[in-house]
Amino acid sequence: MQVLPYGSWPSPIDATLAATHDGRPEYVGFVGDEVWWTAPRPTENGRRTLVRRRADGTEESVLPAPWNVRSRVVEYGGQPWAGAVREGRLLVVFVNFADQRLYAYQPGPGAEPRPLTPVSVVGGGLRWAEPQLLLDRGEVWCVLEEFTGERPTDVRRVLAAVPLDGSAAEDEDAVRELTDDRRRFVTGARLSPDGRRAAWLAWDHPRMPWEGTDVVVADVTPNGTLVGARVVAGGPQESIAQVDWSGSADGCLLYVSDRSGWWNLYRDHEPVCAREEEFGGALWKLGHRWFAPLDSGLVAVVHGRGATALGILDPQTGELIDAAGPWTEFASTLAVQGDHVVAVAASPRSAYEVVELDARTGRARVIGAAHDDAVDPAHYPEPRIRTFSGPDGRDVHAHVYPPHHPGLVAPGHELPPYVVWAHGGPTDRAPLVLDLEIAYFTSRGIGVAEVDYGGSTGYGRAYRERLREQWGVVDVEDCAAVALALADEGTADRDRLAIRGGSAGGWTAAASLAATDVYACGTILYPVLDLVGWATGETHDFESHYLDGLVGPLAEVPARYAQRSPVEHADRITVPFLLLQGLDDVICPPAQCERFLARLAGRPAPHAYLAFEGEGHGFRKAATMVRALEAELSLYAQVFGLRPPGVPRLELVQ
Repeated sequence: MQVLPYGSWPSPIDATLAATHDGRPEYVGFVGDEVWWTAPRPTENGRRTLVRRRADGTEESVLPAPWNVRSRVVEYGGQPWAGAVREGRLLVVFVNFADQRLYAYQPGPGAEPRPLTPVSVVGGGLRWAEPQLLLDRGEVWCVLEEFTGERPTDVRRVLAAVPLDGSAAEDEDAVRELTDDRRRFVTGARLSPDGRRAAWLAWDHPRMPWEGTDVVVADVTPNGTLVGARVVAGGPQESIAQVDWSGSADGCLLYVSDRSGWWNLYRDHEPVCAREEEFGGALWKLGHRWFAPLDSGLVAVVHGRGATALGILDPQTGELIDAAGPWTEFASTLAVQGDHVVAVAASPRSAYEVVELDARTGRARVIGAAHDDAVDPAHYPEPRIRTFSGPDGRDVHAHVYPPHHPGLVAPGHELPPYVVWAHGGPTDRAPLVLDLEIAYFTSRGIGVAEVDYGGSTGYGRAYRERLREQWGVVDVEDCAAVALALADEGTADRDRLAIRGGSAGGWTAAASLAATDVYACGTILYPVLDLVGWATGETHDFESHYLDGLVGPLAEVPARYAQRSPVEHADRITVPFLLLQGLDDVICPPAQCERFLARLAGRPAPHAYLAFEGEGHGFRKAATMVRALEAELSLYAQVFGLRPPGVPRLELVQ
């Protein structure tokens, strides 16, 4: 073994490799007998394409650039496509990101997508998500998001039916609205097997969907209208993450509710597999699916505590059998046809792949987007699942990735630098999967600790509720507890600790630098920095009241907003930091960063601010991700005294 200091190890995992492997398959579905999904294309301006897996196992991109299959409903998006076989030909409808119109496409020589919906110049326009093809009616049913003014909160959402003949492309009146807009938010309708009932989720401000949702059921008339809508489950203190109908002839209502403190599956309002595990999650995107009913009456489920597995559940007996395989994480996307279940899964040794499970045999196999080791997997990090003790003895869950290189070690007396990663959300969690951004650091001799701080999903409602009115306190404390515990036990160098995070994680990173002396530097990506600004019009409608729960209503606790906002305490930050921002971000807009930097002017905090045109909330272009990753490594190199080879120097200013 060669001996080199931590942070100076040469690595085959460069920023370009990490960037080109960023992203994962999403929104799997069947079109006839074929499996389709959306896939990232970081090197193609960050677009997402549709991929089809033919019967012979070959894969092909369905739509060439610049088509970008991605919805902007509630800004985070949702299910953007649906497909079926029509008169022996494939028919696909999809949302194109650039204009947010719904298009129909029949693949074939010379075929081009044709628009189904019009363009609106009002505010954010017309947006669509969760399309469902109803060929017998000649319609596609969707969630319609319509902006009625220029403000981000001037918006209404309804269930709508769009004719497949294209008549609505020029005449908006051809769109049939199926519901009224008394509810601020709705998910796509799920039709019962006999087509006579529809069920969907609805909620209103100030609740977020992981706080309280309702299940709404309506009757479907022969002419395709919805009548008699009534709430049958849920409430302000009960989060229902998904609703559907059993695939068998009885057409029982199925939904995932956290009324027990854990998201569990219910069949006609009775629990079918009561466990202290999650069978659902935070509904950040419309169309998330943690369960899918089979025609046999069985149900495919994604479930777990911290990590997730794919299983087949018998709702009659509660028996649950998991698929065998190496995967430790299944994404919230499922599709079924007959006895076949398609999912997206990953592990610490493999990136996200499309996996098929045969419910009859229990056999699971990779059928698409197969992981391919771009480098020797000996360079991959080896995670350790840890639970630390936070303030008041509370548990804090984390994944710890020590520095790892197959041919290198550090001098025996040296302790490694560590970067604490705070995930976004904050109602989210860190998946236990191969992430080449993590490997980019660990293979160079820099450890990473992903912290599922209080407020994270995956550990029950009580764990999520720890962050209620405590954002900027509990998350900061939990991240610090993990960092200091690693230093105290001799795993990390106390003088070489950093913190990084994006979105809500960017808030935690900035708040940590302002409120603690734990970290020597930090990386802050597309963050929330000014609570008052964010609560008074500087974010989108979906999260415009999120702070009511995370901090408290602004009118009632205004001092708390000032007390916790990094923009109000920029003078407390004295350590170097890197600030990264997309200029097209409407969730955490650049104005927050600009205001923060103005407050910092003249303060002794070396920093760099990189803003990227054409990037929104979360980076998708390979060139952006390369620049951001190399800049982050350069920051740590300068602060920690590291010498990573071949990394451009980031210029820090004061």
